[in-house]
Amino acid sequence: MERPIRVLIAKVGLDGHDRGAKVIASFLRDAGMEVIYTGLRQTPDMVVNAALQEDVDVIGVSILSGAHMTVFPKILSLMKEKKLDDVLLTGGGIIPDDDMKKLVQMGCGSLFPPGTDTKDIISYITEWVKTNRKS
Repeated sequence: MERPIRVLIAKVGLDGHDRGAKVIASFLRDAGMEVIYTGLRQTPDMVVNAALQEDVDVIGVSILSGAHMTVFPKILSLMKEKKLDDVLLTGGGIIPDDDMKKLVQMGCGSLFPPGTDTKDIISYITEWVKTNRKS
């Protein structure tokens, strides 16, 4: 039997608002995914190391602090350095549309603003993993 999708949900930096991250984690669990929540105030290094240790398919970053143009590129860089090329980096929060487009061009997966239907997030993750999981 194929193993469940494993998702790491992370809050990076000084952003202390994690209600949305916990809600998403709950919906992903209800959809049959295994979810690891890192807790607050993680660094990009901590997130990528946790992703390696937990053998995840997906890293989901929740960000409300405005640091998205620093956090996501740093995580992408660390993922490349550690050869996590079969792991999806996605996320959501308060990210302007233009910045979302730039981050996707850099290599992030789809990013989701507040109010996104959780079914859309679950479907996106499921399809991405189905297409990209190597083992």
